[in-house]
Amino acid sequence: MVRLLQPRPRPAWQIVTPAGLLLAGFLVPAVLLIANQGDPAFNGLDTMWQAYVYTLHSPFWDQVNTVLNWVGYVGMLILQGVLVVVLLLWRRPWTSLFAAVASLTALGLTQLAKAAVGRHRPEGAKVLTDTGSYPSGHVSATTTFLVIMVLLLGRYWSRLVALAGIVAMMVSRTYLSAHWLSDVIGAFCLAAGVVLLVWWPFRNVCIRENERGNAPIWRAGASRHRQGEAPQE
Repeated sequence: MVRLLQPRPRPAWQIVTPAGLLLAGFLVPAVLLIANQGDPAFNGLDTMWQAYVYTLHSPFWDQVNTVLNWVGYVGMLILQGVLVVVLLLWRRPWTSLFAAVASLTALGLTQLAKAAVGRHRPEGAKVLTDTGSYPSGHVSATTTFLVIMVLLLGRYWSRLVALAGIVAMMVSRTYLSAHWLSDVIGAFCLAAGVVLLVWWPFRNVCIRENERGNAPIWRAGASRHRQGEAPQE
């Protein structure tokens, strides 16, 4: 029987090093924004990208990105919660705990960073937005869920799917003028770095838990029910 989850064992440095680089990629722009909120060093790139995506506007893409606006945050938070519950029912408590800790940590740090940086959003947003542009909550939530799935599935194709989903959400948030380009890049760096850092201490116990292959609660219950109905000789 093919296992759905196949988390791969990796040396600690292959997890901690990229996690540290990603978090640095989030922190450096955040410090620059706090130190010089009026005109950050990358403001020119942000402005050029915003001007480019504005040329892509059309009624069709407006509708597509309105859907992504819901999927990228509310939808992803729902999926994160469903994943935690399903892993518990699948009798993977440590893996469920990893998913919960990674999701809550990324969500909490994203909201904390929004308040600390206090960056203004681009003008003319096509959707309702809250305060704080850096980092993007939508890209953070999307990255968190998809990176967790990549780590748990352990398959090459899952990386491609995750990359496509993250890039689509990054483009969508700038298309809607809800964020600057640096906001979505920073959100990706923060969320991916957090998930990898949380995976580091959890990885071995999650891999062992998956290798034991405990039957899901619903299958275990059905098996006990059949045994109880077995005829007595």
